Amino acid sequence: MRARKFSQVDVFTAVPYKGNPVAVVLDGDGLSDAAMQAFANWTNLSESTFVLPPSDPAADYRVRIFTPKAELPFAGHPTLGTAHAVIEAGIAAPQDGKLVQQCAVGLVELTVGAGALSFRLPRYKVADAPDPEEAVAWIGGAALRGGAKAVDVGPVWLIAELAEIEALENLRHDPVRLTAYYEQYGLTGATLFAADGNRVVVRSFAPGDGIAEDPVCGSGNGAVAAYRLTAGQVCSGDSYRASQGRQLGRDGWIDIRFDGADIHVGGSCVTCVRGEVQL
Repeated sequence: MRARKFSQVDVFTAVPYKGNPVAVVLDGDGLSDAAMQAFANWTNLSESTFVLPPSDPAADYRVRIFTPKAELPFAGHPTLGTAHAVIEAGIAAPQDGKLVQQCAVGLVELTVGAGALSFRLPRYKVADAPDPEEAVAWIGGAALRGGAKAVDVGPVWLIAELAEIEALENLRHDPVRLTAYYEQYGLTGATLFAADGNRVVVRSFAPGDGIAEDPVCGSGNGAVAAYRLTAGQVCSGDSYRASQGRQLGRDGWIDIRFDGADIHVGGSCVTCVRGEVQL
């Protein structure tokens, strides 16, 4: 073991402790898979990341992303939080306002702006959810608009739109039934949303991965954006801001922008902890 530089970054907020924290080990070189997974389990955050030298010359850095139980090929709030920590630590600097992250899904382009970062969703695919009746049985009878979809953005999210924001905010769901469903079909979890004009509210659940409810989920919001784009609810040039996390005492805000078929997911980040960890 040795001391390694560490940051804990709150993502999708400019106010400390109101977003979704990610643990960032800024020097992950030489750590085994088991050591990374054990540390992610110990932090008990939805994700922990480990920064490594890139193997692709087009990338500024490489990152591995772990939940308390498994490694993810990509995730949204860890991508933004890691980029924030990497810039702050001087590991990489934006070139013409851009950074390139390497992760298991490949290269992810980030835009660095004044007080905020965003990433271009690396890929997405929208398909009908398997076993559609069981796909939504866990939500306890709340009314839906449209059918449930399986949206692959690296993680594969079950996405469904509730008819009323109030029903989403007061949802009484069955996490055991949800876990049984998504483990059967190889999904990551479920992200639900509801919209009323420009107001969009989102909630994300992955209890089988040790995340009863994700405070503010970047990949889940990206999957919602892909669902809305393919459903014709939005189009190129549109943008909106979604809120997430109030049921957990947070107040996260996610900015979504559409450029043709490209989806950009962004928000603010703030460092809450800076120091060293023994790994």
